Amino acid sequence: MLVSLSGITPRTLHRCADLAAELDRRKVPLSLLYAARTGEGPVTEWVRARARSGDSVLLHGYDHTVTPTHRTVYLGKKAEFATLPAHEARLRLIAAKALLDTAGLDVDGFAPPRWIASQGTLQALAEHGFRLCADLGAVRDLVTGEVRRARVSEFTSQSHRTETVRCFALVLAAARAARRGGLVRLGVEATDLTRPGLRQALLDAVDVALENRAFGATYGSLRAVAA
Repeated sequence: MLVSLSGITPRTLHRCADLAAELDRRKVPLSLLYAARTGEGPVTEWVRARARSGDSVLLHGYDHTVTPTHRTVYLGKKAEFATLPAHEARLRLIAAKALLDTAGLDVDGFAPPRWIASQGTLQALAEHGFRLCADLGAVRDLVTGEVRRARVSEFTSQSHRTETVRCFALVLAAARAARRGGLVRLGVEATDLTRPGLRQALLDAVDVALENRAFGATYGSLRAVAA
């Protein structure tokens, strides 16, 4: 079971720490999706500390605030690598890796914003030493070419009217994948943790997966096991 957390900011950091503590009690590590332009501060300090304690850190884009110049369809600024050609993806990855080095983070896994990566991005990732890319429907080993199919289950809509349905769907998806012995992938945005119902549904999904003999892992450890 892989649980990923994105959207970590100073404003949501206390909720992220609370979730991490809940998962620590369940012996389930986190995979932290880190945007390179986060910069030095409490978020980066916390991410470094969590990495030292066993969590995994994946690059989650370079800068979500600037729309890339190459775009065949409009997916919003946060889908930063969805349609990039290889040469533009290379430039962003070079800049991102420089910032990661400055932050003292050794990262060789990538999770694109909105879980969408273009073919050009996959090519650029392999060229720049990234070993893994986690997209919406699969986890891709960029060294061996192995693809492990498993869709990320997350809260996609922001409508409060559908919250109960979304919570039920997340727990059900985790239970089904665990019962089949498959890879369980759960993703949560830090802003989701402000909603008590969503936070509890995530923990319920983790618990039901554990009850069905899943065990906690990270994207980094998944790659190590495959190797």
